[in-house]
Amino acid sequence: MTNQQTINIRGGRLMDPLTDRNGRMADIHIAAGQVHAVVDSGNDLPSADIELDATNCIVSPGLVDLHVHLREPGREESETIETGSRAAALGGFTAIVAMPNTEPAQDSRIVVEFVRSQGERAGLCEVVPAGCITLGRAGEALAPYDELRDAGVRLFTDDGNGVQDPLLMRRALEYARDLDVTLAQHCEVSRLTTGAVMHEGSCCGHLGLPGWPAIAEELMVHRDIELVRLTGGRIHFLHLSTQRSVEMVRVAKAQGLAITAEAAPHHFTLSDESLRSFDTVFKVNPPLRTALDIQALKDGLADGTIDAIATDHAPHASHLKEQPLDQAPPGMLGLETALALALSELTMDVYDVLAALSWKPAKIAGIDDRHGRPIAVGEPANITVFNPSLEWTVDRNSGASKSKNTPYHGRVVSGKVRHTVFNGHGVVIQGIAQL
Repeated sequence: MTNQQTINIRGGRLMDPLTDRNGRMADIHIAAGQVHAVVDSGNDLPSADIELDATNCIVSPGLVDLHVHLREPGREESETIETGSRAAALGGFTAIVAMPNTEPAQDSRIVVEFVRSQGERAGLCEVVPAGCITLGRAGEALAPYDELRDAGVRLFTDDGNGVQDPLLMRRALEYARDLDVTLAQHCEVSRLTTGAVMHEGSCCGHLGLPGWPAIAEELMVHRDIELVRLTGGRIHFLHLSTQRSVEMVRVAKAQGLAITAEAAPHHFTLSDESLRSFDTVFKVNPPLRTALDIQALKDGLADGTIDAIATDHAPHASHLKEQPLDQAPPGMLGLETALALALSELTMDVYDVLAALSWKPAKIAGIDDRHGRPIAVGEPANITVFNPSLEWTVDRNSGASKSKNTPYHGRVVSGKVRHTVFNGHGVVIQGIAQL
């Protein structure tokens, strides 16, 4: 995509890492992929090819999602990089980290470069491939970190699987430390979750379904905190879901350990009680937890213990989700609803929500040289414009994803993306994807 468009964004309120929480009413001129002028609203701007109205909107750095399943290569019936990128752009994301549980897995330069090139071809947002911690995500031998780092990978994970072998995880942290990259852990002791369908608690017992105990997550969180302490490595905890996990991370960060963490919107908006319907759309990994866990995640986001909101966008073709509950794959859509759910369900200031959705995850992903940047002259034009108070109803049939497995169908939420600018191009204008 060439950066030939000139764009004016008028009448919005700026919020970025350098503004105060009230923002500044300003107009922006974009040319050649960069911000070329920022003036107080109503002042003169150069003429532009495209005029974007930001009245009643916040203008922020583009959102960044640390945790997206794009399914390509290997499972294109559920999603492709193009359709996932379109959903991301509509949700306000200008960069998404593509999880490596593809077929083949993203454990080699050739697969990583394929994923990146498909994202460039789509041209709707930056697709940032994560690499595997272990070859084939099998947990037996380390992936070629040097090769993957040379291919631009900065985040490594076996997401979908936790690294079960503590010695292997120690070695992985040591190699990652020396290469200055980050490991992202899916915390699950698999021997404790075999056959599990939902959270192990009172609802699970009442329904007679196999339970997934919180301790299966918490044991690995504890282990890896101690391995970070031992090695001096850096770790990012994916989709935390329990109260004790949040508490352990809070203490570890207070001790100065190099730890970051994320929470998914479904884990702070839905509880295990949703499974009373036996609807597979509510089956996720890790599972939906209790009201106490939900509050702990909200508190963790509010006080900064949890750094980022990440969707864990996990599309599945309808015939897969229509299987019995014990056979259906876990996962749900998230890209187009994340911002609205955070604005609707969290008590945080809009500024803090944006920090968790933009500049904090950009830093964790190692892309903060071009995403989550201040909206200032000379900066890359990766920008989201959204109305924080506009109400809309989630409709599974109107999304950009190839799949329809959203648990929020029919839910009224507040906060709607109006425009998304990626690399200086208006990829979403008036809520409509342009490519």
